[in-house]
Amino acid sequence: MAKKKKNEWFEWLKALLVALGVALVVRMFLFAPIIVDGPSMLPTLHDRDQMIVNKYKYYFNEPERFDIVVFHASSQKDFIKRVIGLPGEHVAVIENVLYIDGEPVEESFLPDNQEELSSFQAVRNDFVLEELPGEYTVVPDGHVLVLGDNRGNSTDSRMLGVIPTDQIVGKASLIYWPFERIQFVGE
Repeated sequence: MAKKKKNEWFEWLKALLVALGVALVVRMFLFAPIIVDGPSMLPTLHDRDQMIVNKYKYYFNEPERFDIVVFHASSQKDFIKRVIGLPGEHVAVIENVLYIDGEPVEESFLPDNQEELSSFQAVRNDFVLEELPGEYTVVPDGHVLVLGDNRGNSTDSRMLGVIPTDQIVGKASLIYWPFERIQFVGE
């Protein structure tokens, strides 16, 4: 009887260790949770939204324009922003219109009317790539330019400069909390 009880405990311990190992692999290499901190991605993401980040997406693919990504802004802080400029592109925002290589690009995720837009963008946020840290004429290889959707209240490439793609943790894929906001984002 004692031997049977000992084997049962050993089997439970093995199952627990396997489960912890699988969870660790999933967390390190595949998916991770993140909590949105602040209003920089309004109206798309709200402060305290809890999300799942797809960490394996960029093992096989490069970031695409308008992907919402999480990246290491510093050794202590990760930021969540939207990819706007890709390698080899010139980026500018003039009178709140995004231009890529001189061509206007619609940002359908931003509010349509200017009154609603101005509530998220209290100040004009015009810039050209050459004015940003690094003074590049195009986004360099291995980098992306990121902006928050709430341009009037976002620390992004306008302050940080272009972001190395090796600093990208992954693509924000799913809001899972609060319950009423459950949705896939950026699809």
